[in-house]
Amino acid sequence: MSVPLTAPSTATAVQTSEHAPQGAAFKHPLDPLTPDEIVAVSHSVRRYVAEKTEVKAVRFITSYLLPPPKKAVLAYLGIPLQSGEKPEPATEIVRKAEVDFVDAVTGDAYNTILSLNGQDWVVDSLDKLPEGVQPQISVEELLLCEEIIRADERVIQLAAEVGVKPEQLHADGWAIGYDTRFPHKQRIQQALMFARWSRHENLYAHPLDFVPVVDSVAKKVIHIDFPPTYKPKEEKSLFECAGVATVDITTPTTAPPPLDSDPVEVSGRKRVPPPKESFDFLPDLLAQKEGFKFRDDLKPLHVVQPEGVSFKVDGHVLEWQKWKMHVAFHHREGIALSTITYNDDGNIRPIFYRLSLSEMVVPYGAPDHPHPRKHAFDVGEYGMGTMANELTLGCDCLGQIHYLPGAYVAHDGSAVVVRNVICIHEEDAGLLWKHTDFRVGGRAQAVRSRRLVIQQICTLANYEYIFNYMFYQDGNIELEVRLTGILQVYVQGQDEPNSPFGTTLAPGINAHYHQHIFSVRVDPMVDGLQNSVVETDILPLPNAPLGSPANHSGNAFITRSTPIARAADGARDYDYATDRRWSIVNPKTVHPSSKRNAAYTIMSKGAAAPLMALDGSIVAKRAPFARKPLWVVKDVEGPKGGRMWPSGKYVPQTRDTPADALPNWAQGDDSLLDEDVLVYITMGITHIPRPEDWPVMPVEHLRLLFRPTNFFTVNPSMDVPGANDSKSCPAFPSASDPVSGGAACAH
Repeated sequence: MSVPLTAPSTATAVQTSEHAPQGAAFKHPLDPLTPDEIVAVSHSVRRYVAEKTEVKAVRFITSYLLPPPKKAVLAYLGIPLQSGEKPEPATEIVRKAEVDFVDAVTGDAYNTILSLNGQDWVVDSLDKLPEGVQPQISVEELLLCEEIIRADERVIQLAAEVGVKPEQLHADGWAIGYDTRFPHKQRIQQALMFARWSRHENLYAHPLDFVPVVDSVAKKVIHIDFPPTYKPKEEKSLFECAGVATVDITTPTTAPPPLDSDPVEVSGRKRVPPPKESFDFLPDLLAQKEGFKFRDDLKPLHVVQPEGVSFKVDGHVLEWQKWKMHVAFHHREGIALSTITYNDDGNIRPIFYRLSLSEMVVPYGAPDHPHPRKHAFDVGEYGMGTMANELTLGCDCLGQIHYLPGAYVAHDGSAVVVRNVICIHEEDAGLLWKHTDFRVGGRAQAVRSRRLVIQQICTLANYEYIFNYMFYQDGNIELEVRLTGILQVYVQGQDEPNSPFGTTLAPGINAHYHQHIFSVRVDPMVDGLQNSVVETDILPLPNAPLGSPANHSGNAFITRSTPIARAADGARDYDYATDRRWSIVNPKTVHPSSKRNAAYTIMSKGAAAPLMALDGSIVAKRAPFARKPLWVVKDVEGPKGGRMWPSGKYVPQTRDTPADALPNWAQGDDSLLDEDVLVYITMGITHIPRPEDWPVMPVEHLRLLFRPTNFFTVNPSMDVPGANDSKSCPAFPSASDPVSGGAACAH
């Protein structure tokens, strides 16, 4: 292959050799593997494989820290298992690494665990994964997919038939999703095809009408699919029974055709050339467009902190406004926040042991083959961390910024380094609280909110995801996901009617309806590791109708709280009629006034998105987390850590719900009360594309809030100083007092 594929444009550099270790093995037991450690681990694995196995060539896929047991970490950090108690005595922590690799000759996959012994990484175990179990798809394999299709004579010929030259061919490699026509053991991708007329032009403006299937181990195209096209309804539409009666497709079924059939013939349609018009997004290319002009009436807006930032960073440990936490890069989750505590007037109160994105799925809604294969698991199949961008000061992150690096393993065992992969900064967040005594001579006080933002941006082929973990001075924690980038599109023929399963964005370009569904994993330790989850409904006063002695005016309502008591009850549903919400509580901590347990309430109603795929569908089986808005399960730690991945540890090419997936943890009569529990929150959006989303989509927002409830004695932000920004001034001084601009913040 002609182009080095080790590091994509989102990364910074590749480190191929290790440096001599200096000092202690780690500052914090949850520190991610350094580039030096990744390289050293690779050397140990390669040496062990050469000496102890028949494997001839190793293709590294993942290499990451295997975290120590929770109680050992908390003891090391001096965090008690219950607020107010003494910490457990510290024990020795052995640094461990976990590696997945593929036999580059046979395609067999392996998992290995290593321990750091002095300065040497020692292999503890090497397990061959069951046939058909596939580790994460690597960045290099995604890039390799494009090289493979460019070298295939059938692809070149098919492209030439619609006016595309070999050097103009481009492909986004996607996991195959689900297609039982191919052997389970093959490590395969589907190549979503595009043309590009010049080096940096927007390739997504020129989708092609065929989909090659690629074997990543054999490095060859093994099949080519041709989706049908839409046509006006003739006698009877395939979709008429569903009330979609104006159009039909050129095939009699949406099922995949046999592999031995002629794919062009069974598609029942003519070839469709890609649209020619360019829809660029780079400024130099936009400037060449006739009639285009950038706005010139936008004045500068700067974020300035003349006395510096208010947070402190020591390695991966971050402190700000009574908050303290560990911030780490993870190849799969992206950002992983751990050991989150709050200093409540000298009492260090634990809140979350770990908070991260554990999975997401993007199911598309077009039923005609091969489009149903498009349901990407961007965490489990590709890794949100390995797809993370190196961030740029002044555009991705604004103000005074501190960056943290990340690293993941390349096929050859070297470390791919993303230097500025996480950015940390402060933002003004509007008013925190305010009150004015409206009476004559009354006084007022206004306090502005400051928030700490921990940000990462990930590029998954056409899409970008911006993850902002935000901490507030009133004890709130918020996860904001912003979605942008370019829609995944497919070609539409010149006279082809619009699809009922998508939106025609521009001539020849159709974007299918789809969903983005996220699973947020919360490992809580609200005032300690032993927690419960309580479901609260808000009800009109039961059995007390209007006019009754108990509810004469008919206005009374109450809350009714029910602990989620056993594993089989752990999968929960929303009830919008009762404004249902859930709280993570510590049964041992009681508020002195409300007499209720200290809790953090999950405010996620606005982020809920029901899975559109039917029960029993392959998406519902492979992404079972998406079937419920909230799951509560008991954590079980073993030699390879605790319960982590809601769609299973190994996601690519699964054909059913894996044994180690979320629904199988939510079974039986095990108690969930006052236990070490996990909470999985499902959030998402259903995206019906608009022409305004083309050629690049303006950000769409998705928010999840964790709010302290009966946790603090009173508002914990009463000690935040009042607003008094001397740099603020009138926009038009002649229209108001040039000094104060009007009323004072406090008087």
